[in-house]
Amino acid sequence: MTEVLGDFIRALRAADVRVSTSEAIDAGQVVSMVGLDDRQTLRDALSQVLAKSEDEKQSFGETFDRFFAFDQLKHRPAANDAEAEAEDDAAEDDEGESGEANQKEGEGEGDGPPSGGSGGSDGERYDLVAMLERGDQAQLQMALAEAARQVRLNEIRLFTQRGMYSRRIMEAMGLYALEDEVMDRERAGNEAGADALRGKREELRLQVRDYVEKQLELFTANAGRQMREEVLAQMRLSNIDYSDMKFMRELVRKMAKRLIALHSRRRKVDRRGVLDMRRTIRANVEFDGLFFHTIWKTKKVDRPKVMAICDVSGSVAQVSGFLLMFLYSLQEVIPRVRSFAFSAELGETTDFFKREKNIEEAIRETLQRHGGGSTDYGFALADFERLAMDDIDHRTTVIILGDARSNYSNPRGDILKKVHARARRVIWLNPEPKGLWNSGDSEMKRLAPYCDKAITCASLKDLERVVSELLRHAS
Repeated sequence: MTEVLGDFIRALRAADVRVSTSEAIDAGQVVSMVGLDDRQTLRDALSQVLAKSEDEKQSFGETFDRFFAFDQLKHRPAANDAEAEAEDDAAEDDEGESGEANQKEGEGEGDGPPSGGSGGSDGERYDLVAMLERGDQAQLQMALAEAARQVRLNEIRLFTQRGMYSRRIMEAMGLYALEDEVMDRERAGNEAGADALRGKREELRLQVRDYVEKQLELFTANAGRQMREEVLAQMRLSNIDYSDMKFMRELVRKMAKRLIALHSRRRKVDRRGVLDMRRTIRANVEFDGLFFHTIWKTKKVDRPKVMAICDVSGSVAQVSGFLLMFLYSLQEVIPRVRSFAFSAELGETTDFFKREKNIEEAIRETLQRHGGGSTDYGFALADFERLAMDDIDHRTTVIILGDARSNYSNPRGDILKKVHARARRVIWLNPEPKGLWNSGDSEMKRLAPYCDKAITCASLKDLERVVSELLRHAS
C-alpha cells in the first residue's frame, strides 16, 4: 500500500496539488486508520490531509477517481514485498515441478495457477487465456494493475514510452503463453479457436494501451505545457478526460491557426517550362518585344469544397465533435464546408454552425439532435444521397468519419460508389485500429473500395494531418 500511496501522491503533485513530506506521512496514518474497504471514506479522509484550497480539492477528487479507476487498492494487501516475491517464487517452483502437459499455458512465464488451484492466493499468477475466454473483466483489471506495478509504469514520462510499457505489461500478464496457445490451436487445426483468441488478444492490447495512456496523463499533468500538448495531441480522443476538454479546445484552435497561416493564400504553382506567351509579350512591350521578363503559366490551387459526414453515435461522437471543431475553425481557408451528422437518420448541421457563434454550442446541438440512435450506415447514406448528391462535383472532397459498424444492416456501398464517381476525393476516417476493421458488424471491407483513402484517425494529430493534406492538395 505504501507504493500505491506514493504513486498517488506523485500524481497529485503532477496535478498541481502541493503535498509536503509531513502531509504524506499524515496520509499514511489516515490509510492505516480508515482502511481500504470504503472508498468514499478513504477519499474524504485523504482529501482532508492532502488538499487545502478549493481548487486543490477539485483536482484531488478528479485525480483520485482516475488513479483508482482500476481498483488498484484491492489487488495486493500492504504486505511485505519480499514476502510477496517469495510467494511468487514458490508458486513458480511448484508449477515447474508439476510438469503436467495440460498446464502449458502457464509454463515458462508463470502466468496461470496450477490446474485445479483456487487462483485466489496472491502468489499465484493469473491465467490470461482462461480470463480472456471467460471475459472476466474484474480479474483482467486486477492482473493489469499488478503487471503495471511490476514494470514500474509509474515511472513513465514520455509519450514515446507508451509502446514499450504496453508491451512490458502484456508480457507480465502472460503474452507469450497466450501466443503459444494461439499457435497450438493453429497446429491442431482449430482455426476458429485461434482467430477468436487473436481477437481477444487485440482487445486486451487496446485495454492495456488505454490504461497506459491514462497513467501517462496522470503522471505528466504538470510536466510542462509543451509536453502536455504533445501527450494530448497524440492521445486517442475517446480517452480524453472531461477535465481536459477546455485545454483540448485551445489546442484545436492553435492547430487551426497554424494551418491557416500555412494555407491562407490561394497558391499558384508555376508550371516550369510552359511559357505564358500572352502575358510575357504584354510585359515586354516597352522593350520592343525583347523578352527581358518571362512569365510562366501557373495553376491556381483553389480553396477546397468539403462535405463532412460524421457518425455521432456513442462510440465515435467525441472524435466527430473534434473533426467538426477543426473544420469550422478553418473557415478562413475552407469557407465552403457542409456538415452532416447521423446515428440512424442523417441530417444536415451546416446551419447550426452558421447560426451559432460558439462552435462548442453548435457541436452540442449536433450531438443532441442526431446522436443516440441505432447506427445504420445504409439509411444514413440514403439520406445523404437525397440531400446532397446533386451538389457533389469534381471539386468536392467528401470526408466520412465513423467506425463503419452498421448493426449488421446493409451499408449501401452502391450509394458510396456513386459519391466516389462524382467527387474529387472520398476520405474515410475510422477511429478504430485496422486490426478491428471487418470484425463483428464492421462494414469497412464493403465500403473501403469506394474511398480514395481509408485511414485510422483517432487523435488530434491524425486530424491535423488529414486536414493539412486536404488543404495542400486541393485544387
